[in-house]
Amino acid sequence: MMHIPDFLLAPGAIDELPARTVPYGRRILLLTGAGTLQRNRLGERLADGCAQQGIEYEHLTVEGEPSPDGVDAIVRQYQPEGIDAVVAVGGGSPLDAGKAVAGLLPSGRSVMDHLEGVGRGVPYQGPALPFLAAPTTAGTGSEATRNAVLSRVGPEGFKKSFRSEALVPRLAVLDPDLLDSCPSEQRAANGMDAFTQLLESLVSQRANPLTQALAREGIRAFATALPWIKGESLCEEELVHARGRALFAAFLSGVCLAATGLGSVHGLASPLGAHYPIPHGVVCGTLVAEATNQNLKMLRDLQPDHPALAEYAWAGAILGAKDERTARDHPEREADRLVDLLRSWTEELALPRLGAFGVKPEALPALAASATGASGKTNPVPLSADDLTLLLAARL
Repeated sequence: MMHIPDFLLAPGAIDELPARTVPYGRRILLLTGAGTLQRNRLGERLADGCAQQGIEYEHLTVEGEPSPDGVDAIVRQYQPEGIDAVVAVGGGSPLDAGKAVAGLLPSGRSVMDHLEGVGRGVPYQGPALPFLAAPTTAGTGSEATRNAVLSRVGPEGFKKSFRSEALVPRLAVLDPDLLDSCPSEQRAANGMDAFTQLLESLVSQRANPLTQALAREGIRAFATALPWIKGESLCEEELVHARGRALFAAFLSGVCLAATGLGSVHGLASPLGAHYPIPHGVVCGTLVAEATNQNLKMLRDLQPDHPALAEYAWAGAILGAKDERTARDHPEREADRLVDLLRSWTEELALPRLGAFGVKPEALPALAASATGASGKTNPVPLSADDLTLLLAARL
């Protein structure tokens, strides 16, 4: 069942957040990134809005990837405090942390009771506190998903999800003004994260007409936002529009991935992020071109009538400023165009290779072997550990 959160998409929408929180209670836990409230007088604006609405709030910052230990510590601290709702403003880290905290505050349980693959296997029964999200980056789509991604980095590290429909945000506030200070590296990584989620959803084994329509709309939005993602010179009106389209693309990517699952890029992102200090968006951006190329070759060899081939051709035509008829008339050429475009973006956006983060050739087989989760099962064509090793080697 698809669950699409309510959302506000407009410049200045963040100022409506306090009033939209009131129906859920007036005792709020606010999680943000470390510097979030210093931008655009955001801290002052939220404080004034909360005062006008009679809202009391406790504020915490989340730095780096959220961890199970960090989430459990927050739950222990605030579980006795009578919190009515959780609000997160920031990038994927505070949003994922806030989502997990909202799910656990009513019970006070450890997230390790429920974390997929590494937890204690206790079924999550809820309830969750209401959760509202306002992203300050356009990438993860966490403001639309039912999973909170938590990490433990190191030799025994993992990157796993705490997942439930009860965790889907009640409201996503998509304010283009919150993106105005995103540095170029963050724009590139987040944009490619959103795009990869859209593309992998479009060709997923679990895709359906509704999710494909949403993924296509997201890809069109991404294409409009691409000049901003690349850091091209734009007038103020163009900037606001492009940022809004980037936020919409990321939001739709979250909606789609929750319904369809993803593919080989995200299957590999989990072990790479667990064992190396690689930002998630960088993994997506550096792998998506070669993953697409590998999928195309294998589909053509093994399943030449697979519907994903037409979807890749559609994406190549749209992103190459062609029309849909071109994709139907020249599917192989347009699918190859997609790979060429993705490779060119990888270079233009200066997305680093895996070796820049310490990944060595001898580590690739183990990384590939551990990428056997749900994302691998929804890739349009089955990939072996050897196939995934070759994919990683192409971007070492």
